Amino acid sequence: MIIVSAGHVDHGKTALIHALTGTDTTHLPEEKKRGMTIDLGYAYLPLANGNVLGFIDVPGHERFLSNMLAGLGGVDYAMLVIAADEGIKPQTDEHLTLLKLLDFKQIILVITKADKVTATQIDQLQQTLFQRYPFLAQSRGKSAVFVTSTLSGQGITELRDYLATLVDSQQSEQPFRYAIDRVFHIKGAGKVVTGTAFAGQVALDDTLFLSTNLKQALRVKNIHAQNQAAQQGQAGQRLAINLGAAEQHKIERGDWLFSHHQAYSSDRITLLLDPIQTLKASQSIHLYHAAAHTVGKLTLLQQNVAASGEKVLAEVVLQEPLFLLFGDKLILRSGDNKQTLAGAKVLEINSPTRYKRSEMRLAYLWQLANSQNSQQRLALYLQQGCVDKSAVCWLEQLTDPQFSQLQQQLGFESVRQYLFDQDYRQQQQQRLLQAVQLYHQQHTDQLGISKARLQRMACLKQPIELIYHLIEALLDAGLLAQTRGWIHLPDHKIEFTSDEQQLWQRVKPIFSADKQALWVRDLGKMLAVDEQQMRNFLYKAGKLGYLTAIIKDRFFLSETIVAYASQIKQHIQQHGAISVNELRDQLQFGRKMTVQLIEYFDKCGFLRRKGDVHLLRDGDIFEA
Repeated sequence: MIIVSAGHVDHGKTALIHALTGTDTTHLPEEKKRGMTIDLGYAYLPLANGNVLGFIDVPGHERFLSNMLAGLGGVDYAMLVIAADEGIKPQTDEHLTLLKLLDFKQIILVITKADKVTATQIDQLQQTLFQRYPFLAQSRGKSAVFVTSTLSGQGITELRDYLATLVDSQQSEQPFRYAIDRVFHIKGAGKVVTGTAFAGQVALDDTLFLSTNLKQALRVKNIHAQNQAAQQGQAGQRLAINLGAAEQHKIERGDWLFSHHQAYSSDRITLLLDPIQTLKASQSIHLYHAAAHTVGKLTLLQQNVAASGEKVLAEVVLQEPLFLLFGDKLILRSGDNKQTLAGAKVLEINSPTRYKRSEMRLAYLWQLANSQNSQQRLALYLQQGCVDKSAVCWLEQLTDPQFSQLQQQLGFESVRQYLFDQDYRQQQQQRLLQAVQLYHQQHTDQLGISKARLQRMACLKQPIELIYHLIEALLDAGLLAQTRGWIHLPDHKIEFTSDEQQLWQRVKPIFSADKQALWVRDLGKMLAVDEQQMRNFLYKAGKLGYLTAIIKDRFFLSETIVAYASQIKQHIQQHGAISVNELRDQLQFGRKMTVQLIEYFDKCGFLRRKGDVHLLRDGDIFEA
């Protein structure tokens, strides 16, 4: 478990941690020289039960705020250090505000340098703290206050004992998620990263994926957990990880390591804001998440101005994408980065670009904001339509067993990577049926509609694979029928008109004469029929099953195609395969027509090409 130490520069954070652990958390020469923490410092306290407490000493100076914020992610508990002789300072106020905005489980108040003031002054300081920061008073039952002196040792033992009783609530059963805040190289070992494990577990020889290159797995060669060599690390621990095959990768502070390669970044996010300054309808901001920092454009979704203390919905478009989950805590600062504006909770990644302010959507966002668990949120996601399984599992950090449990509880369907409920199925299938009915009304001379066109006509914005699945379900249920690839209502039929029947009596003998393919334009010329009229007629004959187009505008009699298929099947059964030249010699065709015919058989699944020959794929396609 990790505890973060915050507070004003020179108020004794580093000395306090040294007294608790025996470790000096300053690690940079400049820090030693200036006597204050500039970057994150770390120390560790072994406990009697075998666990190890990790301390992050964050910098107190305003100039190093980004370093300070890097240490606040993935941590439940914080110690706010206040010197008894100096009291509340600007950085005290700044840090306490940040701790409140990041919603720590508990903020432990530690008054240092007690040897320099009287007991009365200490009491007055405590009263001032609770008066100035009402949220501390409201949670006083959970809060703890310790008065200490590193010189005399006052309160150090009591504080150490209390810290040992804190309960680790980090999610070690979730997929591994690790924020990198330091990168260095060790001769003979290679690249090493240090950071905080936000969730999950990692062990030696596991493979991890770097957020900047999710396609290549990196092997875990060595682990140090809470400053000790370890076989594994878990959520809530400071970890140093030695990665194999990492030298060719550029790894920086703010990057992540994940146990799965299916991670999603986003540059357009929806947030629930907790402002501490007045916010305008639109403004530039700096945004901090774990060790990552970027800039963006903030837009309020429900009002033109948001007052301090008023929870509001907002969208942020980021300059650089971040890897965020539902509920992740963020800090927003002003465009000049001089003032903290708000804390934020992530509600959505990949926010929509249109209809962002509709009443229905805003109500949905507030439901998300008030949700208590993944089950409630997944039910809300499904109400919006079909959702991508991998995206949901990323957003909620679900393992396979957790996903299966949610599916059992909510009863949603899963087709490939898509999740949807019964309402979605009924809605889309009704649209499909209505579209087919409309097509019949508008195209009375057509047998039906192709599957692809039906999807575009009825459900254009829905995933093609999912809509195809729903079409197949309608076919299986007998609500739709399919004839030679054309989708239609079961009772819909087409026939030749009397004029078309007469034309067919003229056309069919020409096809039957030499059993070869004929072009639309040639037939039109032969029979003195307009080319487009002939084209429409021949394609209608194709839908009725009389003709088959092997390529655009070139037709065989369907019965001739069946006869040729039988001849090819017999040849392959005797010889194992058939070539273009062999088929050309048998049918006495030119090479071009032979190639078109054999490629048609490949395309429809009767044959498959292997090198220069063709093999049977499904020899029963043309059986009666």
